[in-house]
Amino acid sequence: MKSSAILLALALAVHAQQVKLNFDRLEGKASDMVDLSLNSSTLQFAARFLDSKDPDEAQVKKLIAGIEGIYVKSFEFKSEGVWTQADLDTVRNQLKGPEWMRMIRFKSAEDGENAEVFVRNEGQKITGITIISAAPKQLTVVHIAGAVDMDSLARLSGHFGLPKLELTPPPKPKKD
Repeated sequence: MKSSAILLALALAVHAQQVKLNFDRLEGKASDMVDLSLNSSTLQFAARFLDSKDPDEAQVKKLIAGIEGIYVKSFEFKSEGVWTQADLDTVRNQLKGPEWMRMIRFKSAEDGENAEVFVRNEGQKITGITIISAAPKQLTVVHIAGAVDMDSLARLSGHFGLPKLELTPPPKPKKD
């Protein structure tokens, strides 16, 4: 009986961490779509093909060990106004609460692009990241569930079909 209570608690914890990326109504309206779902088993299987002797691949392998899943939904549209703020609110509403915090918000009035990065904290550990990127003709949501080492996250990019992230600080201004 005690073990079933522990399993139930673990299942609820994993379920609570998952962000539902349900944009079914947009799929038929998109000119292009990417729907990527990599669960822990898939990531562990893919990690077997990484070379532990290569420092970059060994770091990626280590990072993947704590990740429960990577989920991406990306849509491109031929015209503006296909997606609405309500579509984004279905994701944002799941990112409210004491464990989630918006870390970055970017908004450009010039081209209508905006982006947000939310992180989920449990104590001193980051246990989830959700990135929302929106432009008038494009909408993308990326959710990484599980323990994430922010310093190692850049090494995961460029693998498993994920875009390469450049997490380098901007150059220092030159002194006159």
